[in-house]
Amino acid sequence: MKKFLLLFLVPCFVMAQDAFKMEKRDAEVNPTTLDLNEFIKGTLLIPETTEPVPLVLLFTGSGPNDRNGNSMMTRNDSHKQLANVLLENNIASYRYDKRSFTLVKERKPTDDISFDDFVTDAQTVVANFTDDQRFSKIILAGHSQGSLVAMLAIDENVDGFVSIAGPADPIDEIIVQQIAAQAPGLDKEAAAVFAQMKTQDSVVTKVNPYLTSIVGPGIQPFMKSWMVYNPKVLISDLNIPVLIINGNRDRQVDPSQAKILHEALPASQLFIIEGMDHIFKKVGDDDIEAAKSYTDPSFPLHPEFVSTLINFVKQ
Repeated sequence: MKKFLLLFLVPCFVMAQDAFKMEKRDAEVNPTTLDLNEFIKGTLLIPETTEPVPLVLLFTGSGPNDRNGNSMMTRNDSHKQLANVLLENNIASYRYDKRSFTLVKERKPTDDISFDDFVTDAQTVVANFTDDQRFSKIILAGHSQGSLVAMLAIDENVDGFVSIAGPADPIDEIIVQQIAAQAPGLDKEAAAVFAQMKTQDSVVTKVNPYLTSIVGPGIQPFMKSWMVYNPKVLISDLNIPVLIINGNRDRQVDPSQAKILHEALPASQLFIIEGMDHIFKKVGDDDIEAAKSYTDPSFPLHPEFVSTLINFVKQ
């Protein structure tokens, strides 16, 4: 049987392109290291002004990612670049290493992490900035898996939500869809394991070796804690401004997922950005060249993505 790649889990009013500053900058201006607890270690960027400014809280995607949007295997600096361009446009941001990244970096076990731990961390971040007079509003921006995490962290103190490449279907359905596209037949075995996981408390021990990294006994508790959530149902209950963004060159989360989220909440704004990949970068039609954006931070953020996000935050 051929090997396949589970794309979702690999290392989450448009204006003119020059309407906002998009200077390439590797070094951040006046970054403040802000660690909230042993699991939440992050960076706060605040414009130099005495007036309150909007604050965007960034939540990264699946995998042990750091605050910059990088994993152990990739370096694209997508979240760092986004934080910098927000700063250049008078918007504050806070981004932090995922709990899984922190534990791996400190060589501590991650076996007992559940999806709800990510939600707890996100709620802690939101609570930390509630009533902070330096900020005029709080916007949550979740990328990929982080879209669902952010959605679950929304409370009465949050003024807006941005879903960037966020799935609409539960994760077990997404995984089965991706396997079906890459290894027809194996998807039925994966679906059967997920069905068993929903009906029994103990782990499913009989798993095809090709599926071990996805639904093997060791990862089942985490997957089980994740698959109970249905993003399209959760988003339908939101009563704050919502922006939904996806790129048409996203190989990990199909743009159709963004459309499903929008259908669940018609009051939301939907943008499918031409030429943008999963990590906010502007890429061409060459798949090999586009893949380089995951390991080459010189790829620029898509300007339409930047202008769309900034418009939403400032409106």
